[in-house]
Amino acid sequence: MKEKKLMKGNEAFALAAIRSGCRFYFGYPITPQNEIPEYMSRELPKIGGSFIQAESELAAINMAYGAAASGGRVFISSSSPGIALMQESISILASVQLPVVILNVMRGGPGIGSIQPAQGDYNQVTRGGGNGDYHVIVYAPNSIQEAMDMIAKAYDVADEYRNPVMIAADGMLGQMMEPVDLPEDKGGIKAGDITKVKPWALTGHKDMRDRIAMNSVWLKQDQLEDYINSYWPKYEKAEQELAEYETRSLQAAEVVFVSFGSTSRITLEAMRLLEREGIKAGLIRPKTLWPFPFHAFDEISAKTKQIISVELSKGQMMQDVKLAVSGRWPVGLISRVGGMLLDPLEIVLKTKEILEVR
Repeated sequence: MKEKKLMKGNEAFALAAIRSGCRFYFGYPITPQNEIPEYMSRELPKIGGSFIQAESELAAINMAYGAAASGGRVFISSSSPGIALMQESISILASVQLPVVILNVMRGGPGIGSIQPAQGDYNQVTRGGGNGDYHVIVYAPNSIQEAMDMIAKAYDVADEYRNPVMIAADGMLGQMMEPVDLPEDKGGIKAGDITKVKPWALTGHKDMRDRIAMNSVWLKQDQLEDYINSYWPKYEKAEQELAEYETRSLQAAEVVFVSFGSTSRITLEAMRLLEREGIKAGLIRPKTLWPFPFHAFDEISAKTKQIISVELSKGQMMQDVKLAVSGRWPVGLISRVGGMLLDPLEIVLKTKEILEVR
């Protein structure tokens, strides 16, 4: 029988990482995720793990680089402007193909912005702020339980694809409390088993195996092109295999909402209110932001008159929604920004306005 516990989001995220085998955490305080480094500083030493509060986000992500290169399971957490500072090194992690799990507890922006929940990092996490050709795999939970489950999955996906994986959780999920089923404790990788599980890891050759190096500098352009082409198929594979989504009531829907994270829960309440007024509504909830679940939109009925992106940004996800729709339906936007949250009644009123405009 699973153990159930009432937990605050940030502490639950940290626990999920530890039970997924994380033994290395490097971070720097930033609201609204500060409970994570606090929890890690207290709990990791108890199981032989290492916690370091770095002097900056830049230092933290590069410490993560070193621990991941040696085969450790690493957890990094920050919030929007902190993740922005890490972007160069995230592109380097992708270039040397290192598995690291990164949690972004999103807050309002741009720049330093606010400390309130937001989803304005959509472009940052799905397009990446680093240079060159790479992707970061991105999960978007809408509950604390789902975030814990996605963190556990993220470690396996990061190892399989040898790539950074990000969990994009808005500040509301980090600060709220919910009952959760605690995940299975997988334990950490024993030092003697690292080269068996991760033969690419830099553990020292000890005259027992070939020397291994990780290289992110290619001065001959043909060599760099060959290298990029050699790892690019994993992204094509990810697009085919990793896209996840949830749908609700698409077949009879007059209007279909597209929403992710905690905003999707507010959207569900708005759908119930619309149903009472005779307006049938459906939902597509992306669980992965990259790869985006474009094929989910093929399930929309011909009865649908309108698609509406509901998000806490100025339509960043709407650009992917428009790509998915490919002109088959008109696409509208309902949003708040700056750390403001949507209200179900607000979604209802704006939906009616959009439908009347048509």
